[in-house]
Amino acid sequence: MRQKKWERCLVDGYNVIHFWPEYKGLLHQLEEARHRLIHALAEYGAYEKVNLTLVFDAMFTDDEEHEERVNAHMTVIYTGAGETADSCIERLAYAYAKRGEEVHVVTSDGAEQSVILGAGAYRIPSAELRRRVLRAKKAVRREYLGPVTLPNVRLDVQDRIDAETVAKLDALRKQKD
Repeated sequence: MRQKKWERCLVDGYNVIHFWPEYKGLLHQLEEARHRLIHALAEYGAYEKVNLTLVFDAMFTDDEEHEERVNAHMTVIYTGAGETADSCIERLAYAYAKRGEEVHVVTSDGAEQSVILGAGAYRIPSAELRRRVLRAKKAVRREYLGPVTLPNVRLDVQDRIDAETVAKLDALRKQKD
């Protein structure tokens, strides 16, 4: 059974990367961890029809804030110089809540959870999002791939073509020998 559609879901990217076990080994390869997280959340958002905004800090760089549209349900924001992912998420949560939208924020940062609750948003711990993503991935496999069964007998070419063609191919094979 599919969950109710969220109007908005804001995700603290590095918080998720640090809390999900599948990314722990990639902490020294943050670009790869970001890429894998983006892929996992894009699939999840498209399946569940969740409008996701994934936010990564760029606080210690000189870059300006920029966004990348991943698909119809997902945007990735890289914050600008001097702005944390937390402050970007807070700013967005307040803006969406002010417009009357239901906002969910994914983070396991206790201080951030308190702030976003004050903004009128709902909090989702990183571990809970992981459970939802894994559940959706399982549902996608079940719905779209179905059970994969391999034949338990050998299938030869001659089993799939008519007798006349088999005879001609056999004659060609014998000519070569």
